[in-house]
Amino acid sequence: MRTAVVLFNLGGPDKPEAVGPFLTNLFSDPAIISLPAPLRWLAARLIAARRTPRAQQIYAGMGGGSPILGHTRQQADALASALADLDEVRCFIAMRYWHPMSDETAAKVRDFGPDEVILLPLYPQFSTTTTASSFRDWDRAAVACGLDAPSRRICCFGYDTNYLRGLTRLVAKGLAEARNEAPGAKIRLLFSAHGLPERIVAAGDPYQWQVEETAAAVATALGEPELDWLVSYQSRVGPLKWIGPATDAEVIRAGGDGAALVVVPVAFVSEHAETLVELDMDYRRLAKAHHVPAYIRIPALGTDPAFVDCLAQLVRTARMSMAPVCSALDGRKCPDSLVKCVIPGLTNGIDESELRR
Repeated sequence: MRTAVVLFNLGGPDKPEAVGPFLTNLFSDPAIISLPAPLRWLAARLIAARRTPRAQQIYAGMGGGSPILGHTRQQADALASALADLDEVRCFIAMRYWHPMSDETAAKVRDFGPDEVILLPLYPQFSTTTTASSFRDWDRAAVACGLDAPSRRICCFGYDTNYLRGLTRLVAKGLAEARNEAPGAKIRLLFSAHGLPERIVAAGDPYQWQVEETAAAVATALGEPELDWLVSYQSRVGPLKWIGPATDAEVIRAGGDGAALVVVPVAFVSEHAETLVELDMDYRRLAKAHHVPAYIRIPALGTDPAFVDCLAQLVRTARMSMAPVCSALDGRKCPDSLVKCVIPGLTNGIDESELRR
C-alpha cells in the first residue's frame, strides 16, 4: 500500500523580497481575519505593507529568511526513516503561507499515486487558526488537482506520551542549567505559546485548553511538587483583546520577584521567528533590563528522537484507525464545550482516564 504523509507547518519567507507576499498570504486567511473576502484582501495588503519593513529586519537577523522549511524537511526525513519498515511511505511538506504550499504539494502527492493520504500538522495543539486552516486549504488544493485518494487527519498530539517525554527531558535539562547559572535564586518555569484573540477561544477553539493541558502534563512529569510554573502567550498583534497572561509581562514580573526563568516554547516544534527572535532576542533583552537572574530558553523539539517516535506512532495509529480524524489518543480529549474540536464529542458519560490508556 502506498501511503503519502503530508506534514503541515506555517511556513516563512525564504528571502527578504518574500516577506511582503508571505504576510499578505497570512492576513488573507479567513481564519486570521474574518472579514468578507474583498475587505479581507484589502486589509491583508494594508497590514502587510505596514508590517513588511519591520518583518524584514526580523528576518535579516536570521540570515534573510525563515529556517522553518529546512527544519521541517529534516523532520520529514527523520519520520520517513522511522517508517521505513512499512510498505511504501513517502513524506511531503505543505506550508500554509509560503512555498511549498498546498497546491504544489497536492499535485506531487497525486503524481505519487497513493492509496491513502495521512495529514499530519506539526502543531501540537489544535486551533481553527492553524490546523483547521491547513486542512481547509489542503481540501481545496486536492480537489483542484484531482487528488481523490482517501485521507485521514491527525488533529493534535500535545498530550502524546512520546511528545511529552521529549519535552520533559529538555525542560529538566533547562531547569538544571538555570539552577547552575543562578544558584540560590527561585526558578520559574514559563510555558510560552503563540497567543490568540479572546473571541476565537470564546467561540470554542480548543487551543488554549490544550496548551494548558500540555504544560500541566510536563509540570507533573518533572516530579517537583513545589515547582513554580505557569502558561503565558506571546506574539500579540492588532487591537483585539488577546488571551493572557502575556509573556513579556511575565518576564518583567519575574525580574520583580527575583525569579530565574526557564522558557518553554510549548506550541512550537520548529525554530522560527517566534523562538529565534521574540524569545531569544526580544524577551532576553527584556529579562536583562529587569534583572532576571537567569533566562534559559528550551529549544524546540526539532528531530528529537522522542518527537520523531511521536510522529511515527501517530502515522501508524492513523493507518489502523477507521476514523477520518484522530488525535494521539485515537479519540477525543477536549471537553464537549470546545465545539471547534474536529472530533465528535465522545466524553459525555465516559471517564476520560479511559481515553488516556
